[in-house]
Amino acid sequence: MPNRLYETPGTDPALNLAVEEALLLSQSPEPALFLWQNAHTVVIGRGQNAWKECRTALLSEEGGTLVRRTTGGGAVYHDLGNLNFSFVMPQGLYDVTRQLDVIRKAVARFGIETAASGRNDIVLSSSGAKFSGNAFRHLPLSSLHHGTILMDVDVSLLGRYLAPSATKLQAKGVESVRSRVGNLKEHAPGMTIPSLKEALFEAFAEEYGPARPFAWEEALPARQVDELSRKYRDWEWTYGKTPRFDALLENRFPWGGVEINLSLKNGRVTSAVCFTDANDAELAARLGRALECRAFTPGELGAGLSDSAFPEDRDVAAWLSGLQL
Repeated sequence: MPNRLYETPGTDPALNLAVEEALLLSQSPEPALFLWQNAHTVVIGRGQNAWKECRTALLSEEGGTLVRRTTGGGAVYHDLGNLNFSFVMPQGLYDVTRQLDVIRKAVARFGIETAASGRNDIVLSSSGAKFSGNAFRHLPLSSLHHGTILMDVDVSLLGRYLAPSATKLQAKGVESVRSRVGNLKEHAPGMTIPSLKEALFEAFAEEYGPARPFAWEEALPARQVDELSRKYRDWEWTYGKTPRFDALLENRFPWGGVEINLSLKNGRVTSAVCFTDANDAELAARLGRALECRAFTPGELGAGLSDSAFPEDRDVAAWLSGLQL
């Protein structure tokens, strides 16, 4: 079977994320590239606090939509000047560098030089401005690598709806969301969304071999897509429960920020809800499990994570162990 190309004319973020997840859950042995767009939408990472990452009331008042994806990373704004891509790859072919090269080769067709930066960004070589952020999810037989491509986004709306923490901005050495991103169209005035899609599909076929378009409606179970769409529209999934907390601990690490909300009784943690923009989509839940029932002391909080197999957990453990509570 040839490699698969998918696209959708719809701009409903819940449906688009449902199609993407259904493609991943199918765990097909053939590589796939799915291109899609959302209209007037903020998408937050799996482990983020919706209330802190987005000006939710303003977005809603102005007709926007907030959705939560299943991958880690930070909040992003989508409009029709942005094109989203999803690589759904069998484990034997999954290679982030190779997949990023598909994006870079497609953009290079318009005469734009780019570079991979950090763990999950692609930037313009001329200015260092970011035009693509990426996030990831892994299953036993396949993996998802998806991201944004800022072609002609209204950058004023990034700063209007997104609300990154001051520590995050200080860590990046910038003053605002707008100041660190760039649109491709500024460097290739003739670029359009259709021409960018064509370049991406061609670059994908050059890298992985012959590919042909498929209709997702024919490739995926309608009931599954409908169920996943309902999940992405669900208030609990997007916002989550936000009980009152007795202690808030925050820190920023090289790999991302962490916010830990603790409910306490008799000096012990009765509930721990964590948020993070790290790429590890399971980090927030893992931290919460490790901290529950612990005594509210630096040593005890850190001990729950110090022996973890995950380096991010151990970083959090070292930080917690050094706190003055």
